[in-house]
Amino acid sequence: MDVPHTLDYLIYKKGEGMVLFVVKWDIIPQSIDSYAEWAKSSIPKELSVPGVIEFRAYRPATGSAQVVATYEFKDMESWASWYSHADIQIIFDELRKYTTNVSTELWGPSPIVPEPIRPCS
Repeated sequence: MDVPHTLDYLIYKKGEGMVLFVVKWDIIPQSIDSYAEWAKSSIPKELSVPGVIEFRAYRPATGSAQVVATYEFKDMESWASWYSHADIQIIFDELRKYTTNVSTELWGPSPIVPEPIRPCS
C-alpha cells in the first residue's frame, strides 16, 4: 500500500470522515442501583436525538464499576449537532449525579486509515 508522505495528507480535514466520541466514568458505589435504572432510561433518549450511527458500552472484565461508552457519528458536524442538543446536555448533567471521574475524548479519522479495514476470511 502506497502512503503519501506529504504533510497535507497527514492533516485531518475538519468535518470529513467518521467521528468517535468516547465517554468514560466510574459509578459511585452507593448509586449503582439508581445508576442502572437511569442508564436504562437515558440510552433511548440519547439515541432518539439524530446523529448517532452506533452506540456501545463496555465494562472491565474485572467487574469494576467503570464504564466506557462510545458513540459513532458520520462526521464532526453530526457530532456537534447531537452534542449541543438540549436533551443530550440534560443527560450528561444527570450522569454526574451517579458517577465520578467523567472524561470525554473526541476522535476523528486517521489520515492513514480513514476507512475500516477488515481481514479477509
